[in-house]
Amino acid sequence: MSEALEIAHGTFGRVALLDMDRSLVRHAHPHCHVLLKIEGDDTEFLVGDRVVALTDEQAVLVNAWETHAYLHDPRRAKAMILALYIEPNWLGAFRRNWAASGAPGFFEKSLGGVTPTIRRLAHDLAAEMVYAPHSSHIQDQLLSGLMIAVIERFTAWREEAESLRAAARCNASDWRIRRTITRVRAEPGATLGIEALAREAGLSRAQFYRLFEQSTGAPPHVFLNAIRIEQAVESIVGSGESLAAIGTHLGFAAPAHFSRFFRDHVGVPPSVFRSIVRRSGQPAV
Repeated sequence: MSEALEIAHGTFGRVALLDMDRSLVRHAHPHCHVLLKIEGDDTEFLVGDRVVALTDEQAVLVNAWETHAYLHDPRRAKAMILALYIEPNWLGAFRRNWAASGAPGFFEKSLGGVTPTIRRLAHDLAAEMVYAPHSSHIQDQLLSGLMIAVIERFTAWREEAESLRAAARCNASDWRIRRTITRVRAEPGATLGIEALAREAGLSRAQFYRLFEQSTGAPPHVFLNAIRIEQAVESIVGSGESLAAIGTHLGFAAPAHFSRFFRDHVGVPPSVFRSIVRRSGQPAV
């Protein structure tokens, strides 16, 4: 069974140390997402339409809103993975144009060679999460050092002009899609289907799908599920609500449905996620 060994959550986003032996459904995140192997067998991810390998020598790089899925081979042993989900505004504190990392295209490729520095920082961060989960060293030095090393190696957005172009392209998205996104962010538990959202936007289903994916980089249903997951994580970490109440707010008819949805996207049930965050000394809930 897949396990979340440790989870750190804060203004930087979240970092999870995962011991994976179960595939995840196709999903997306509003953050740039970096996957580094710590130990165990090599494994694979589907990023967009391409299968890429996660190995000791190779990291998997996923842009914001880019669809991806973990592909577990049952013939292989578990892979221990350091998964980084990094908030654009936190990155922007290091370099202004890095705040645009929430836009598609931040990483040029879905894989990249791991340098000795990146490998050392990843292993140091994993060890600190396990042995000293309350340590400020996780965010203050190890995570920031790792992300700077990753970005400097793997993205063209070292240059401000590149990020300005990408941000401008994102701002040029269709106004009807922007209005739909505003609504689903405000009402993550609404039961409206894709067809109803398309009708509200004054578009056919096919037009809506095409414009939505052009504007966001993700199909509508993947985007909607990502919004629900991120709001679930924020509620699990930052509120005292019961898991049943959180699930109801997000539109799930039964706690078991919410638990299954969360596990299929994150790798562990919401009860386990909350337990680990509490144990690690993250904000009280």
